[in-house]
Amino acid sequence: MATPGCRRMRVGRHAPGGSGVWPAPWPRWRTGRSRRTARELAAPRRVEPPHVRDAPTRSSAPPAPPQRTRVALLDVDICGPSIPKMMGLEGEQVHQSGSGWSPVYVEENLGVMSVGFLLSSPDDAVIWRGPKKNGLIKQFLRDVDWGEVDYLIVDTPPGTSDEHLSIVQYLSASHIDGAVIITTPQEVSLQDVRKEINFCHKVKLPIIGVVENMSGFICPNCKKESQIFPPTTGGAEKMCQNLNVSLLGKVPLDPQIGRSCDKGQSFLSEVPESPATSTYRNIIQRIQEYCDQHHFQEEKII
Repeated sequence: MATPGCRRMRVGRHAPGGSGVWPAPWPRWRTGRSRRTARELAAPRRVEPPHVRDAPTRSSAPPAPPQRTRVALLDVDICGPSIPKMMGLEGEQVHQSGSGWSPVYVEENLGVMSVGFLLSSPDDAVIWRGPKKNGLIKQFLRDVDWGEVDYLIVDTPPGTSDEHLSIVQYLSASHIDGAVIITTPQEVSLQDVRKEINFCHKVKLPIIGVVENMSGFICPNCKKESQIFPPTTGGAEKMCQNLNVSLLGKVPLDPQIGRSCDKGQSFLSEVPESPATSTYRNIIQRIQEYCDQHHFQEEKII
């Protein structure tokens, strides 16, 4: 089902843009390990004590900054791992410690794991059958020392194949919050997405919502919107109405999204005033609210 625009999307601080379908995020996924990241455990920094005259008094001490959301991004697109490229992590390698594999960190609160880190070259082809794929996915879930995280986001390839079934099966006891499904306005993409929605219903995976990518182009000069990919059958909005699924948002087409992905830069940081950036932030907020509500309802049941 590798149709144009029907691939993957990432949610988080580094969500430049994307395309696809993935069972996504699993918040409050705890490992029970220390709050310190694997990188900190491996290379603790030495902190020099401040000079006495520079030490602030209790009354003048600034308030502690709010704790940043801790995110783990797991790439299970075994045959086409694009996450290292998009996150600016090409050439990085996975290290092993006493507690397992250490993720590669973009920032202190954003760790990444991908089969791309295990390849000798980004151009190497991964030609594996199902059992070997499933074994690596299980190893990623079992042996990676994520530390304590708030969200585990899993990026999957298009379709409803081994990777999707494995993730749903292996995390069945983890109370998965749900899937975010990405499409583009064309009917050829919507056909595949309807299959994805049907897959989620069959495996009892909740659907957080659908995101329509490449949804129109807003001219940076005249600010008028043009439909580059006309929604001949009503696009994602009409599909969501028919299937009783939430539409999380429509991300307009922005060439800078592709450039940011190629350069491994954060689109949200590079182009903060873009209409697409505003849409991304609204989508992220809606996903967080859904996950918080889902978690709250589970606590009430327990």
